[in-house]
Amino acid sequence: MKVHNILSQKGTVVYSVNASSTVYDALKIMADKNLGALVVTEGKKISGIFTERDYARKVVLKGKFSKETSIADIMHPDPVTVTEDASIGECMTLMTNNFIRHLPVVRNGELAGMISIGDVVKFIIREQQFIIENLDNYISGSSGGIDNK
Repeated sequence: MKVHNILSQKGTVVYSVNASSTVYDALKIMADKNLGALVVTEGKKISGIFTERDYARKVVLKGKFSKETSIADIMHPDPVTVTEDASIGECMTLMTNNFIRHLPVVRNGELAGMISIGDVVKFIIREQQFIIENLDNYISGSSGGIDNK
């Protein structure tokens, strides 16, 4: 399965901020939308990513003030990204190896969506449930047209 399968189910709406936004403004969006990360954009181009982890480590622990600190000062400028054709396995490997929970999705160099570890886990669980139901139907003989002779 591929990233485009996840995006077709969850949608492609991505919340973003620009680098000149304050951390406070970004946190307000994240709280309002129940998000753990925002993509930092210039138009449709990705210039970085801002996460809850960035806030905790680069603002709170360093004694900075969220209303006075710009996203540009603390964002991760080169986020790991994937294309819509990336496999779910590739995404899990990237997330695990890079200790990240969000992957912006790009198409032709522009932002096309965002997936989180939660999206990946939900997708895998749904896929496994589908396989189990089909196997159960096959074994119990209610395969819907498959001849069990």
